[in-house]
Amino acid sequence: MLKTSAAFALLAALTIGVVHAGLHTLAKAAGKLYFGSATDNPELSDSAYVAKLGDAAEFGQITPGNSMKWDATEPTRGQFTFTNGDVVANLAKQNGQLLRGHNCVWHNQLPNWVSNGQFTAEDLTDVIQTHCGTLVGHYKGQIYSWDVINEPFNDDGTWRQDVFYNTLGTDFIPIALKAARSADPDAKLYINDYNIEQSGAKSTAMLNLVKQLQADGVPIDGVGFQSHFIVGQVPSSFQQTLEQFTALGVEVAITELDIRMTLPATDALLAQQQKDYQAVVEACINVQGCVGVTIWDWTDKYSWVPSTFSGQGAALPWDENFNKKPAYDGIVAALS
Repeated sequence: MLKTSAAFALLAALTIGVVHAGLHTLAKAAGKLYFGSATDNPELSDSAYVAKLGDAAEFGQITPGNSMKWDATEPTRGQFTFTNGDVVANLAKQNGQLLRGHNCVWHNQLPNWVSNGQFTAEDLTDVIQTHCGTLVGHYKGQIYSWDVINEPFNDDGTWRQDVFYNTLGTDFIPIALKAARSADPDAKLYINDYNIEQSGAKSTAMLNLVKQLQADGVPIDGVGFQSHFIVGQVPSSFQQTLEQFTALGVEVAITELDIRMTLPATDALLAQQQKDYQAVVEACINVQGCVGVTIWDWTDKYSWVPSTFSGQGAALPWDENFNKKPAYDGIVAALS
């Protein structure tokens, strides 16, 4: 009887140990570089939130949600401000966490002088080189990887019509990547996008872009899969898609993961969300070149989803009161 009781006690202790090991600790044990979270400056005044974000057993990496974007860092041409970005960078350093830079060139959150600028090709080339070089250079040695290019494609695989493409064609991509490489030769350079997690026109466009960049000798180290999913709609071919990219010799990462549902959250939706989180993280675990997973903030309290998708939310593994949801157990199962 004593032996049996001791065995049960040991089993219970081991089980509790696994559950409380922390997602980053489990990810490292599974051979990944990190499990991480995005954050943003407004919520850094919430001390309970910051305490959990700083738990390096849970999160070994952080991404600034907004404070390194163009409007935040170069609101006026040639005048740079890194105050808020530095807050996040210093937090990562203080916590011993990896930092992903987000982002250099994106069609959104641009100051008016960029989005409405009537540039010549030569002038816009200089603008991109100055912005990417100064931004990446400022954080040289502090950043594991940079989303140098964010969301270059429409969902049908065509190029987004923005100031960069309309002025320079596809040349803005190598211009930005080369400027970033010169500014920080050790940072991994990524292109990051959404709706490329399954086979289709957009994923094919990204594959072809990577191949073209490689053929042209342009630095490209990774592709980020944003992975803003809907409960019950995670693509079953996600792992195969990741493998298509790693077959080209680039690394991949899940960069902005959340899995939203139509509110109110029900037990059935939360159970499906648990399965979905497990499936997504397992896809990364099963692909050697998938280096890590970042959730797009860790608590529903600070999720971008409700303000962007009306009537939807509950997309993250912790609820608004910082309690773990079934989704958390799904991630643990995938990482164990």
